Amino acid sequence: MESPTLITFTGYFVVLCAIGFAAWRATHTAEDYILGGRRLGPAVTALSAGASDMSGWLLLGLPGAVYLAGIQESWIVVGLVIGAWCNWRLVAPRLRTATADLNGSLTLPEYLARRFDDQSHALRIVTTVVIIVFFTFYTAAGLVAGAKLFQSTLGTDYYTALIIGIGVIVAYTSVGGFLAVSWTDAFQATLMLAALAAVPIIVVSELGGIESTLDHLQAQAPGALLLTRGLTTIGLVSLLAWGLGYFGQPHILARFMAIEDVSLMTDARRIGMSWMVIITVAAVAVGLTGIAWFGLKSTPTLADADAETIFIQLSQLIFNPWIAGALLAAILAAVMSTIDSQLLVASSALAEDVYKPLLHPTAGDTEIIWIGRIAVGLIALVATFIAWDPSNQVLALVSYAWAGLGASFGPVILLSLYWSRMSRGGALAGVLVGGAVVVFWKHLEGGWFDVYEILPGFIAATIAVVVVSLLDPARHASARVYKEMGNPRTAPPRRGAF
Repeated sequence: MESPTLITFTGYFVVLCAIGFAAWRATHTAEDYILGGRRLGPAVTALSAGASDMSGWLLLGLPGAVYLAGIQESWIVVGLVIGAWCNWRLVAPRLRTATADLNGSLTLPEYLARRFDDQSHALRIVTTVVIIVFFTFYTAAGLVAGAKLFQSTLGTDYYTALIIGIGVIVAYTSVGGFLAVSWTDAFQATLMLAALAAVPIIVVSELGGIESTLDHLQAQAPGALLLTRGLTTIGLVSLLAWGLGYFGQPHILARFMAIEDVSLMTDARRIGMSWMVIITVAAVAVGLTGIAWFGLKSTPTLADADAETIFIQLSQLIFNPWIAGALLAAILAAVMSTIDSQLLVASSALAEDVYKPLLHPTAGDTEIIWIGRIAVGLIALVATFIAWDPSNQVLALVSYAWAGLGASFGPVILLSLYWSRMSRGGALAGVLVGGAVVVFWKHLEGGWFDVYEILPGFIAATIAVVVVSLLDPARHASARVYKEMGNPRTAPPRRGAF
């Protein structure tokens, strides 16, 4: 076990727990615990949204995919950047305004229930179940990534690492709530950016510069820099379709709901998109420079089966143990920043949208906070059970959960913000059809059945929302609520804003 790396990791955990303690002291009400009292600034909003989005796949799955297949895998980055920008533009300001106008809705299920005047609680229950199911898989993906990191760097047993990782996350998430999650995510986003930028820069320097690195890359993997080498139409569409997922990710949308004022959204968008472009390009660069590095060096070699560890291997080979420990902590940052957000959103939905309306309508803030903390632990236990199999692939688990949430909630959220005639029945149909198609499509193969399941799920959910809403006589009541929530009170757009 490397002492410098262990000390670095320990220091990292201490910082997270300290932030969690500070957030605990600032958390007094259920609104504080679930949504940070709606007082996030633009920088924390942007960086925490980015960090909670870019899970372990950014430092493990994406560089590994580029290492194996070349730059063609970067099409997923194009799709994600476009999707994220559209999410900031189309959803963020309207959702912040709508959730505040509708009696201060704290969760997405609560917003949808009030948007469509759902007195039966069916919409709350269905959306909460969908969130919990897919977030459990998403959380499991993060736990696998974190445990693999401990295993490969510290020589820790996979299962021991799994328990340690989830223990720390549950501790600061359940204690500090949304503020702890957002503050730690902003810190982790900074760490991730520094680490991902440092590795390819040093590799290029060690290989003699950019031109020399490109020559070595071409010699080791001819065609690795061709964007369409071996890429089919279905493959290209699938990679670009990842961007659709942004419209339906509750852990990202929660950041939009929590910003202090909608007029700050432009600054937040600029910060968030700048961070995202830099960090995704750097992740692709890690994979490409890794091809050149391991092709030239006779030892050690990197087997295809270990491709997802390329960032770990490069960090350990080119940096001294102290710096490598700090860089490897960035993987923990990526993993934990996503897991904590998902645990909090899922547990908040259980407390606010199931426990309170169905079991104890008079529950006070203290009770809701404690129910949320208990729910964090329960969901974490189930995710740990799924992650117990170390053969699980990080990118595979993430892609399934991303598709399920994106197809279930994306069309519903978008149309609820822009279409006055959408009804409660349409929202229910969209959530159920989107999730069902993703699950069904995942088990099909051959031809267009190989397309990423988020695309057919998103299309099917959109059709379901429109058709059912037009046939639903209750759509007029939903239209009245739409008028009451008004339009987003955004500041006038600035020149040159992107």
